[in-house]
Amino acid sequence: MNNQERLKYENEARTAGYSRILGVDEAGRGPMAGPLVVGGVIFPEDFYDERINDSKKLTEKKREALYDLIIENALAYQIEVLSVEEVDTLNVYEASRTGMKRIVESLEPDFTLSDAMPLGDIPHLSIIKGDAKSLSIGAASILAKVTRDRIMKEYGKQYPEYGFEKHKGYVTKAHKEALEKYGVTPIHRKSFAPVQKVLNEQLSFDFEEKD
Repeated sequence: MNNQERLKYENEARTAGYSRILGVDEAGRGPMAGPLVVGGVIFPEDFYDERINDSKKLTEKKREALYDLIIENALAYQIEVLSVEEVDTLNVYEASRTGMKRIVESLEPDFTLSDAMPLGDIPHLSIIKGDAKSLSIGAASILAKVTRDRIMKEYGKQYPEYGFEKHKGYVTKAHKEALEKYGVTPIHRKSFAPVQKVLNEQLSFDFEEKD
């Protein structure tokens, strides 16, 4: 993609009369453990860096370097961490939307670009695979991903037997085996099927013990 393609949606919004354009994206909708993290970034009109892309397409080392670059160059940015309890209460889709709306309310953009998330009646555009198409959304995806990975590495120290620093809470074979062996931690999402299965087995075992 050339510069103009990566700024296509930002430029269209500016042509329509908007100036403070926010990109929002999340990290952590798929894992069965850990928080959901939403990032939001507003860049100056003249900012561009071709290295900023969908966080999933970048190495950890590149994401870490770009995290600092994004923060240094943003007009404004925000990172929202939604707890496991919020994810379980709202469901993961609504938790993503809630985090994005919190950022919109806080940063007060003229216009918002989201990664495939309708945001109601606020001025916005929901773009499928927006993190790969929009500089602002791509930057938001990097802030969210780096923040969440750092959190999961800390949980890896707190719960060493689960390997959170490796799989980041996603549903991997090793994670499922640890869950079966060691049980459910406070950072597991109880609304997710593999976690529910272990909880149900534990409840059943407790009931048999009491009998």
